[in-house]
Amino acid sequence: MFARLIRSEPAYLFFRSPAAMLAAVVAILVIGGAICAPWLARTDPYDLSTFSLMDGLLPPVWQGGDPRFLLGTDDQGRDMVSAILYGARLSLMIGLMAMVIATVLGVGLGLAAGYFGGVFDAIVMRVADVQLALPAILTALLIDGVSRGLLPPEMQQDLRVAVLTLAIALSLWVNFARTARASVFVERNKDYVQAAMIMGQHPLRVMVRHILPNIMGPLLVIMTVDLASAILLEATLSFLGIGLPADSPSLGTLIRIGMQFLLSGEWWILWVPTLFLVALVVSINVLGDFLRDVFNPRLR
Repeated sequence: MFARLIRSEPAYLFFRSPAAMLAAVVAILVIGGAICAPWLARTDPYDLSTFSLMDGLLPPVWQGGDPRFLLGTDDQGRDMVSAILYGARLSLMIGLMAMVIATVLGVGLGLAAGYFGGVFDAIVMRVADVQLALPAILTALLIDGVSRGLLPPEMQQDLRVAVLTLAIALSLWVNFARTARASVFVERNKDYVQAAMIMGQHPLRVMVRHILPNIMGPLLVIMTVDLASAILLEATLSFLGIGLPADSPSLGTLIRIGMQFLLSGEWWILWVPTLFLVALVVSINVLGDFLRDVFNPRLR
């Protein structure tokens, strides 16, 4: 099975694309480091007892810093490597959960709108058109603001991650819905779908069993690209001070903290997490472009 996979067309195209291979290596290293953060990180940036203010603002090792802190420390004495690994872990968790919610919601609505059509299709598409008129960041800000107004103050801190995840997911579902709907229009009139409908199969079974597997190609591309968008949205919201607090450092929170030291000479507090975020997002986007080329031969 492994040999057959290596000889497949996607594998052939992958090994002929240096950009895709480099992006895969970067993404695997970043995601693997984030997953293994509890074992790789020297300290836990969420535990105040694991770092000291006396170690604050130490430069990276190549600038004469402490060998214990490869990339230096921030103003609180947190090891930058540990903070970045845990920050990437949190950013990836929020991005993945938001992407899953957006996929389920968008694909479900798109399948139903394309299959049933009529009034339901019109309502879903008008809602999607309205949301497309607004940038995703404004939609996320609106949802986050509404949730803060509805939730009791004592619950807002505990539900910060859930609210942020939901805000990002509800700002990204439109692409899934429009793509699924357009694909259903193509597949609905094919013989295998018509045969299933004539046999009296339930519409849900027809959509999930027969149509969905045949439209997964473009949906996988959107899932990859939207994962990068979700991570960027989380970083943007946290940078603006709306996402996660400073004691739960995601990549966006670390960049916001680093901005305070941009002109004071402690450049590593800003640039290290920024470059890490750029590497993660760019690698995911390059892999998304590769998947798009694989599923659409006309773009090769």
